[in-house]
Amino acid sequence: MQTRKIPATVVTGFLGAGKTTLLRELLANAQGRRIAVIVNEFGELGIDGELLRGCGIGCDEVGAPEGQLFELANGCLCCTVQEEFYPVMEQLAARRDQIDHLVIETSGLALPKPLVQAFQWPTIRHAFTVDAIVTVVDAPAVAAGRFAEDPVAVDALRQADDNLDHESPLSELFEDQLATADLVVLHKTDGLDATALAQVEAVVRAETQPGVKLVQAQHGRIDIGVLLGLERAVEDDIDRRKTHHDDEEDHDHDAFESVCLEPAVTDRERLLSALAALVERHDIYRVKGFVALPGAAMRLVVQGVGRRFDSYFDRRWAAGEARRTRLVCIGAELDARALQAELEAALAGGPALA
Repeated sequence: MQTRKIPATVVTGFLGAGKTTLLRELLANAQGRRIAVIVNEFGELGIDGELLRGCGIGCDEVGAPEGQLFELANGCLCCTVQEEFYPVMEQLAARRDQIDHLVIETSGLALPKPLVQAFQWPTIRHAFTVDAIVTVVDAPAVAAGRFAEDPVAVDALRQADDNLDHESPLSELFEDQLATADLVVLHKTDGLDATALAQVEAVVRAETQPGVKLVQAQHGRIDIGVLLGLERAVEDDIDRRKTHHDDEEDHDHDAFESVCLEPAVTDRERLLSALAALVERHDIYRVKGFVALPGAAMRLVVQGVGRRFDSYFDRRWAAGEARRTRLVCIGAELDARALQAELEAALAGGPALA
């Protein structure tokens, strides 16, 4: 019988820091490791889970009580969790002989400490150990003194959640993610000079524990041996890592709303322009989804945080797959019909709707 504990790595970081990009590269370069990934998801369309599953050549759904569990062609698993993650952990524990490592991507406002404390529960502790907490930092944002690419959007997410402390500054959330870290990934460093990079490192080291390693990365690319196998057994040490929120109860940090839009898109740049204008007029904090362009054999991925949008082709449309555009907008007080109509009008070249 398989009795070893599955090592689990918790990946945290602010909205837009690049956590999903990091995990996608990790799965694409797993070097034979069988990795299970848990992703916090919201909305009708599991974009983050779909992007991660994209690193496998096809996948089969095997089902999960509180989300969807997928078998990847490279031998990995991907789970999108919308509610409690305990039932999913139990299912993964039952398959521990098929898993070499578990990676959990937290939401952009998650506090790592309560999550790791859940590993102290006997039902989880017998099967899992927390290998390390990895905090992903948006280096250019920190260099600019913002902690996140769009701090207004990050704060708006917090304000939309009635369970969160709205008074504590965002810097405290940033500090808590660093205070619990075993490894910090300074992401997007390719655009920083030596002076700016030294400034970022100074800010980060002021909040981390002694001996925590800082590594630089671009586009999520980092050696898998650096991320996995730290063997810190964090569940045994997490209570000694002091944070600003030690006296708060564990909360669900994903209590904001999302809507799914399905516009007809004929031009990539026109879409990005229309989405940027939509974000300006509504309380939309993040946009992510897939786009079907006429005549394009590949699927276009669109991701936006605040007013910054990126797009790239990730794979060919599969045979028999419905070629349609689906975009998830995450924010507050969103009216799906109004947003759909406004976006369609902008794409058609008509006037913006009020």
